[in-house]
Amino acid sequence: MADDTHPLSPDLVVDHLQDLVLQTQGVKEMLDELAEFSAVTLADPATALCSITLIQRKKPVTVASSEVRASRLDETQYSSGDGPCLSAIRRQVVVHIPDLASDDRWPAYTAAALEAGIGSSLSVPLLLAGEAEAGLNLYSTRSHGFTGEDISMVETYSYHASKALRLAVRISQLAEAKAHLIAAMESRTAIDVATGAIMAQNRCSQETAIKILTIASSTRNVKLRDIAASLVASLSEDPRVRTHFDA
Repeated sequence: MADDTHPLSPDLVVDHLQDLVLQTQGVKEMLDELAEFSAVTLADPATALCSITLIQRKKPVTVASSEVRASRLDETQYSSGDGPCLSAIRRQVVVHIPDLASDDRWPAYTAAALEAGIGSSLSVPLLLAGEAEAGLNLYSTRSHGFTGEDISMVETYSYHASKALRLAVRISQLAEAKAHLIAAMESRTAIDVATGAIMAQNRCSQETAIKILTIASSTRNVKLRDIAASLVASLSEDPRVRTHFDA
């Protein structure tokens, strides 16, 4: 039974998950730490493996794992289109397989799990409030590796883990949006600088300068921004193109 020093003590769990979000250097590192923490917290650390599945745009991917075997078992489910993890996420229920040797619901997954030395598994959905779908996957090298107490603990833990994962997803989305914005700004700046250079050299209008760039892009089968960047580099000793928002 759990006591005040058990690593799943709610206060300790919340504190640790907050530390993961605040102290890890990136989203990937944070998720890997979450998988490792889950494996040692929710079951016997000598026998347990953990992974985290994220489904975005209907495509499942393992975003973190405590061991490569867990990732490979996830991939087996993705390839066949079904398995305990995907079922848990789709149905929003806990899927527990006490003894993989006697379960025949997902033959491809079961065969791969037994070959990998896995005896039982536990899959729990994580709630991401519509941003994506996710699940926490626990694998044990023993049959009946998860007790009723373990399952209750996982259900409690998943609430707090969901919040951490939801924040990680948002951070990732913001980082991706920022990267796209920076790329768009750099492309626009290069095109604007190149357009100004063509206007000065040819004493033409902005519209004509854009047409010249567009024709060059089409003729050479090179993206417009790359043609513009090449032109700017040829006119300056410093080939870098900076936006007004660069530090």
